[in-house]
Amino acid sequence: MRKPEESGLPVLAIDLGGTKILTAIIPDNGQVMARERCTTMAHEGPQAVIGRLLSAVGRVISLSGIEPSRLDSIAIAAAGAIDSDRGVVTVSPNLPGWRDVPLGDIIQDRYQVKTFLVNDASAAALGEHRFGVGRGTQNLVLLTVGTGIGGGIIIGGELYTGSNGSAGEIGHMTIDVNGPRCACGHAGCLEVLASGTAMARDAVGRIGRGEKSALIEAVRGKIEDITAEKIAVVARGGDLLASGVIHRAGVYLGIGMVNLANIVNPDMIVVGGGVAMAGDLLLEPARQVVKAKAFPVAAQTARIVAAQLGNEAGVHGAAIFARGQKARRPG
Repeated sequence: MRKPEESGLPVLAIDLGGTKILTAIIPDNGQVMARERCTTMAHEGPQAVIGRLLSAVGRVISLSGIEPSRLDSIAIAAAGAIDSDRGVVTVSPNLPGWRDVPLGDIIQDRYQVKTFLVNDASAAALGEHRFGVGRGTQNLVLLTVGTGIGGGIIIGGELYTGSNGSAGEIGHMTIDVNGPRCACGHAGCLEVLASGTAMARDAVGRIGRGEKSALIEAVRGKIEDITAEKIAVVARGGDLLASGVIHRAGVYLGIGMVNLANIVNPDMIVVGGGVAMAGDLLLEPARQVVKAKAFPVAAQTARIVAAQLGNEAGVHGAAIFARGQKARRPG
């Protein structure tokens, strides 16, 4: 048990995604003391990624000057279906080869600090609810749109995680039963139709069919280098192909949001992740679909807005999650 005077110790928070690993030391006032970012290189598999994660943790501890024994806890926000009770990444479409990986135990055994594991989008929802655009709301749904699409649900001011921590896999709701195959193995998921990866694939396909776009010049002819972020930049300059790609993704997002509005009836639907930089080019088509297809009372209630905390929502939310779990399960 920690002594009462140690109650304000910081949390070491980790956001493990398909593209990047962000680590941060966060005291309970939410002001980041130190941060470290590196690429995930997820294609190298679990062992290599965990090694890279441990190196990042070592660097952020060194930067902060805080010994592991002086941490309140360690919090990991990870992409995929998470069993929070056991601290296990059960499966993660955006982390190849990750199946039943006991990441919580691995980190806890290494640093001898109580460690908690939560889905990365659930953590981002917590972060936006406490410190970001969702402050003051009671019912909120967050979608992180990047390499894939994740989701987090706040009900009555509390994170909803389901029976064992795996709730919120919004990216894997079926939008089109005859749609393309998703990385999860099923067809027509929201993720395979509206994620950053889907947008890049759509743009490459259109260019391959002969459509013209400033994207070609932006990537110096290497169409395999097209990303959702580059599409957003070119679209803001008025490029028709790029704007069409974003509009299409926004419509699919809107279909997913219709389901969320009707089922959850949230005050707010927040869109975060790298693709959110497209702003209203992405969100306005989604708003129009929700207005047209959701039940009127649900559509009128749910404000659809961009996230505020950017890439740091996950680490903030992970720290909040860990503190909450520590309070429920002291010792």
